[in-house]
Amino acid sequence: VQLQASGGGLVQTGGSLRLSCAASGGTFSRLNMGWFRQAPGKEREFVATISASGRSTSYVDSVKGRFTISRDNAKNTAYLQMNSLKTEDTAVYYCAADASTRSMAVVRENLYEYWGQGTLVTVSS
Repeated sequence: VQLQASGGGLVQTGGSLRLSCAASGGTFSRLNMGWFRQAPGKEREFVATISASGRSTSYVDSVKGRFTISRDNAKNTAYLQMNSLKTEDTAVYYCAADASTRSMAVVRENLYEYWGQGTLVTVSS
């Protein structure tokens, strides 16, 4: 499975961005998908996840109510809609795929086997 993340950029505080993660080489509808981020000088952290079926999602507390994860199985793509962006959201965002567990929202980073290359989101004040 290959993952290609895109959609990052520079945005002002309060703005919005939508990240996309295009998957190829596997059966996308069987992949649990996740978004993680790594800010400068910090460890990578979980942001959001969506189950293969799309029926289950989970978010880190700091983005609840602002970010929405979704997927379009017909397009083999997962999305992260980010609204009301804050400077602390500045990070490289990575998408990841888990093919080995049943359809579920996967929070644990070490359960993801496949990773995209990352896309930089910079939120300026």
